[in-house]
Amino acid sequence: MTSPSHPRDPGTTTDAGVLRDRLTRRPREEFAREVWGRTALLTRRASDFTDLFSARAVDELIARRGLRAPFLRVAKDGATLPEASYTSPAGVGATIADQLDDTLLWREFADGATLVLQALHRTWAPVAGLVRALGAELGHPVQANAYVTPPQNRGFDDHYDVHDVFVLQIEGTKRWLVHRPVHPDPLRDEPWTGRRTAVAEAAQGPPHIDAVLEPGDVLYLPRGWLHAARAQGEVSLHLTLGVHGWTRHALAEHLARAALAALRDDPWARGTLPLGVDDPADEIAAVRERLAEAVAQADPAPLFHRARRRQGRPAPLGPLAQLAAVDALGPDSPVRLRPALEARLDGTRLTTRVGWLDFPQDELPSVARLLDGTVHTAGDLGLPLAARLLRAGVLVPAPGDPPW
Repeated sequence: MTSPSHPRDPGTTTDAGVLRDRLTRRPREEFAREVWGRTALLTRRASDFTDLFSARAVDELIARRGLRAPFLRVAKDGATLPEASYTSPAGVGATIADQLDDTLLWREFADGATLVLQALHRTWAPVAGLVRALGAELGHPVQANAYVTPPQNRGFDDHYDVHDVFVLQIEGTKRWLVHRPVHPDPLRDEPWTGRRTAVAEAAQGPPHIDAVLEPGDVLYLPRGWLHAARAQGEVSLHLTLGVHGWTRHALAEHLARAALAALRDDPWARGTLPLGVDDPADEIAAVRERLAEAVAQADPAPLFHRARRRQGRPAPLGPLAQLAAVDALGPDSPVRLRPALEARLDGTRLTTRVGWLDFPQDELPSVARLLDGTVHTAGDLGLPLAARLLRAGVLVPAPGDPPW
């Protein structure tokens, strides 16, 4: 018996969701059909983002959280500054040298530098919640950065990204100049720096979008679209949600790996070429035929889903809250599948971002029910199964997110 496969955790896949309600004011299917990966889109007054991030949050993260350099970059006049110019040890008990130094950062910021808080989906809970919801809705990994730019300054020269972005203006205003791609749909190993001349030339032409973003506005840019931005008469703060889309090229890579793995088990493919081969045309033709057969039979899905799991993290889990849930577990205890777990049930095995588990046939119906993402009682699932999944970090107490 093979249980149904679930390609990703349950998420919002109808027209109601983050994409429409907070970012584009367009139904999901309309956005997918007319905009996604095709063209830039500016949405005025898309939402109120004051619940997500703020200038006070920037000061909190820089001055009080003990963040280290990987969580922040500093850019000035189109270049990134060395980490040593804004990091230092923090005294007794915190002598790690690459911690953010708020005094040094203040001086750089006052001198016109842009502060880039990176990976906010790991450090700021409201942003993390939005990223999880959007990632589930789009089916692609999402990350979040914040850009804090002093008045009348810019952080980076005209460039393109190798991922799609949603720009959410939080505070202040910023003028954006957007140009069409010089290299549509760049892959992750095709950054703009390999096309500096073409980018610079294209940026001199008439822009596709020339607009000042105000708080609540959202700008969507597919990967490859050129852009540059400058703050206006006050400090500008915006969030960038980067969507690292899976491509057909990535699927082809997984398919090729699966086919090559199969050929390792083929004694003919492992064989040595004949002696004195000067023109390998016949051998190439034979290998091409055997490789085509392997591609036709290969299943890239396991490699693809393994890669998907590595691209993200499950929702936060508090060890103390989890232990309390295990100790207090009873038939009426509400539990649910941990969000963003990327859980799949194939046969008798459940694979997740926190590992895999095998189950006997009589527990499979209960495990399959969990994948709907709704709240269940431990008694409905079976207390031994619920306890096992809580200890594994697959189930979490419900309802809602923990207060921490």
